[in-house]
Amino acid sequence: MDRARIEEIFAPFAAVSVKRMFGGHGVYADGLFFAIEANGVVYLKADRHSAPRFQQAGSRLFVYQGKDRPIAISYWSLPDQAFEDADELVFWAKSAVEAALRAGPKRLKPAAGTRKSPKARRRSRTDGE
Repeated sequence: MDRARIEEIFAPFAAVSVKRMFGGHGVYADGLFFAIEANGVVYLKADRHSAPRFQQAGSRLFVYQGKDRPIAISYWSLPDQAFEDADELVFWAKSAVEAALRAGPKRLKPAAGTRKSPKARRRSRTDGE
């Protein structure tokens, strides 16, 4: 699936940005990553609140082949009815954005060697007093 087709699918919801990733595409709304296109299938972000709705709608969980085993991540295929009905598309896209917002930003661990020494921590606590 190409970038233009993905933008067309999400047009009833919002203008999205689409970036190549891992042989597919990542889809962003206002800079928030909320959908994936892989092998011609659009998958939307889900979480414990929204995944049951996707399952009830007949969506499929995104699974890819890892090094040793299949790996499932919390993205579900866009329900078929959303391709035919703009209101359905908006409902499912909003659900995915809400799940992405609930997930929040990923926290990065400090890089090795960047941890402050005990002496530096003491100094930084007393500097502001």
